[in-house]
Amino acid sequence: MPKIGMEPIRREALVKATIAEIGTAGSLDVTVSQIARRAGMSSALAHHYFGGKEQIFLAAMRRILADFGAEARRELRAAPPEERAGAIIRASFAPSCFTPQAISAWLTFYVMAQTNDDALRLWQIYQRRLRTNLSHALRGQCNDPRGAADALAALIDGLYIRAALSEADTPAIATHRALALLDMLRGR
Repeated sequence: MPKIGMEPIRREALVKATIAEIGTAGSLDVTVSQIARRAGMSSALAHHYFGGKEQIFLAAMRRILADFGAEARRELRAAPPEERAGAIIRASFAPSCFTPQAISAWLTFYVMAQTNDDALRLWQIYQRRLRTNLSHALRGQCNDPRGAADALAALIDGLYIRAALSEADTPAIATHRALALLDMLRGR
């Protein structure tokens, strides 16, 4: 008999374990058994809740994106209108988002999106929202808000990739680099 109310708790444990395992491995070269063991359950339960490794990983990326979204909303609420682009940048590199585990998950996500339609769709949604929010925030602050948003989005992705492949910048250094580009794009 299944335990009532355990599914959300177990799914959450599997998502956290997936992020941790990918962070340790630095890639998606982990097994469902490793993820399940870290979560304190059997691989059969992991398969029951998600179906397979790709679905578990996509759930983990949705969690990472939800955490980023919460961070962005918090930053945006505190920012005056002229600093909304900076708020999005600060959220992108918030200590809660720019962890070694999340960075490894992002790099794995970029690679997975090349061959997995669900991952590609999730990446496209993230990119569209990021660019739209940045473009909106930059209206009236530079000549080409869309071009500036594209440049900032590319830099954000690039700083994550760089952090995954070499010694990672701290959240403060990554934020400083992106804010410096924002100032250049604004002509400051």
